[in-house]
Amino acid sequence: MKATEFFKDDKEKNILACKYKNEIVSLDTEIKDTNKVLPIDITTRDGRRVYQRGILYVMGMAFNRVYPKALLTVNCQLSNSIFCSVDNMKVTTELVENIKKEMKEIVDSNLPIKKIEMSKEEAEKFYQKEKTLRGRLQLDNKYKDEVSLYFCENYYNYFYGVMPISTGYIKLFDIIKYHDGFLLRYPDKKTPDRIDKYIETKKLLHTLEEYEDIHRVLDINTIYKLNKKIEEGKEKELILLAEALHEKKISDIADKIVRKKGVKLILIAGPSSSGKTTFAQRLGIQLKLNGIKPITISVDNYFVERKDTPRDENGNYDFERLDAIDLKLFNDHLSKLLRGEEVQLPIFDFKTGTKSFTGEKIKMRNNEVLVIEGIHCLNDKLTSAIPLERKYKIYISALTVLNIDYYNRISTTDTRLIRRLVRDYNFRGYEALHTLQNWDMVNRGEENNIFPFQEQADSMFNTSLIYEISVLKKYAMPLLKAIDNTHPEYSEAKSLYELLKYFDDIGDEYIPKNSLLREFIGGSIFNV
Repeated sequence: MKATEFFKDDKEKNILACKYKNEIVSLDTEIKDTNKVLPIDITTRDGRRVYQRGILYVMGMAFNRVYPKALLTVNCQLSNSIFCSVDNMKVTTELVENIKKEMKEIVDSNLPIKKIEMSKEEAEKFYQKEKTLRGRLQLDNKYKDEVSLYFCENYYNYFYGVMPISTGYIKLFDIIKYHDGFLLRYPDKKTPDRIDKYIETKKLLHTLEEYEDIHRVLDINTIYKLNKKIEEGKEKELILLAEALHEKKISDIADKIVRKKGVKLILIAGPSSSGKTTFAQRLGIQLKLNGIKPITISVDNYFVERKDTPRDENGNYDFERLDAIDLKLFNDHLSKLLRGEEVQLPIFDFKTGTKSFTGEKIKMRNNEVLVIEGIHCLNDKLTSAIPLERKYKIYISALTVLNIDYYNRISTTDTRLIRRLVRDYNFRGYEALHTLQNWDMVNRGEENNIFPFQEQADSMFNTSLIYEISVLKKYAMPLLKAIDNTHPEYSEAKSLYELLKYFDDIGDEYIPKNSLLREFIGGSIFNV
């Protein structure tokens, strides 16, 4: 039977796809073993991806009907929304309303979306006839024997991953004009029955746009264009420009810290595998050039005693909660240091779950600042005893601005996960399966403790490098390939593996020793 038949009594659950033999598949899939099938809805990460592809497909179809010459670009994700732009048209309220009306008509019509696969020879003839770029990058993928496209009536497009089987599955959406483009909005996983009010993320958008502008100057905003640069032997120039951009941005942040008179506490936070350790080291160098000496303090040494550690809903210790930190002692030490007093720093033993004082003492001089990196650093409750004017908060993340093509963006979360897979294997002795098994827990900690505070940062720094996945590919692919379909993590491993196939390789020899990427592949000049 088909998956639609298997789930026919669960229509109210808004099932978008299913997991069959640990692989995400369409509801058109034939199910032979009913013991190995699970429903996928919008409350899951995989379900949200299916829904996002569906809403983008419907949006593209609406533009094809109303504004067929529009050159659309899917830019980035912002607060349960996808920010899109039109390169050759001004986005007006009228345009947005026309597209919204057409999208509603397409959804209400519940039109079937079919996946068509063709050989590369057949695809060549198709593209010669249609004179389009949609999905052409598949022809250059040496790992692929076939080319796939999604068709609905006379509209076709390429999307990386599983799609809803009809337009009627996109039950909730909104489209609103935003800046020089528009937001395509969808429900949050916690409230799948409604679209919540949009939460403004101006600083995040500004940081993304900065990097997108620069990569437009380089003329690299898709994998196709990146691969062309590599084929032309221009990877050295590409690396040098990307690294120079990082150095310039770090220098700018150091200058801003100096200009904000009275700063004595620099707080750095960002999600997993953002490159916080290397960033802090490079920022420290720029501060020294400005006559400021950084002193690093680890929040990890200020955990409460194990018996006082809070527990999660399953009864396990939750080290990511704010009250897992001994806030009273931490703030007492910070206050004393800022007053010029001497403090004896604790060392936390994770095996015994206790703090000890080994005699290490520090005292701040006038030209020194404290640099603290940790999950709660953007939350003022962590440093409640310190006046706001004495703090400078920095949010960093690998905010990917490279797309597969103009409709298929590369998830920032996927970039960080690829980084973490490589780092965990190289430096922590963990196989890819272990990293994937813990990724959901890591994401929950970020969603609760980092992302809600990102707009409170004084500066944001994008640690992504336009070339990095081409380097990480050779490290990550063997790790991912080792995971077979006997594991629930297979679907994630396969998705990442297939994504990496699109990238041409770049070697390590041109990557500077102080690059953020060295934190993950090794060879860093810093002690990371």
